[in-house]
Amino acid sequence: MGVRYNAEKRKVGMYYSTPIYAFRCKCHLCDGWFEIRTDPKNTRYVVEYGARQQEIDWDPEENGGFRVHDTTQPDPGSVDPLAALEKTSEALKRLDQIERPRIESLQMVSDHYNNDPYTLSSRARRKFREEKRIEKAIKAKDDEVKRRYGLPENLSLLPEDGQFQEDAREKFRTAREKLTLESGSRNIRPASLSAKAALTASLVRNSSLRSNNNNHGNSRTVRANSSSLGVSIRKL
Repeated sequence: MGVRYNAEKRKVGMYYSTPIYAFRCKCHLCDGWFEIRTDPKNTRYVVEYGARQQEIDWDPEENGGFRVHDTTQPDPGSVDPLAALEKTSEALKRLDQIERPRIESLQMVSDHYNNDPYTLSSRARRKFREEKRIEKAIKAKDDEVKRRYGLPENLSLLPEDGQFQEDAREKFRTAREKLTLESGSRNIRPASLSAKAALTASLVRNSSLRSNNNNHGNSRTVRANSSSLGVSIRKL
């Protein structure tokens, strides 16, 4: 594990078009400062002052890494000429069978689309205008639906679909039939109660009429008796 430092970075020069940077750091063990600069020419870092560079050679493959630069040059005598010839023939075969036909097909496609750029551009603009007009009409229709039902403006509505519409109609039809049946059953119950009440009222009315008739008959009998009594009194 290394030590991380907070460095003061500044540009101190140029190597052709590559800038040279200097990093000034404070030691974590003392109050001293040291500076490290980049070396684009040799692709390395150089200690300018305040420290000494420690060179440690280690193999990245042995430490779980990968080899970055292979500094060993292959021996020219170890190259097999037959293997090199076979590799070259395979490359030429691949070039003739795969790469060249693909390049030619790509060139044909490029010539087809770049032959008349004005017509292609006009066609693309016409298509974009048509799509924009359709999107604008759909947006206006969605905004009208949101305004009518009080929906939020940021609500995204699904596009119209025949299957969705058919399902919605079926659900609406089922719910309406269910509501009709429930309302019909509610209306039948009060009707039966009112019929019973009307029957009871008619029975009470008839009984009262009968009692009144009986009372009137008794009064008539009493009057008749009194009149007959009066007549008999007069005769005496």
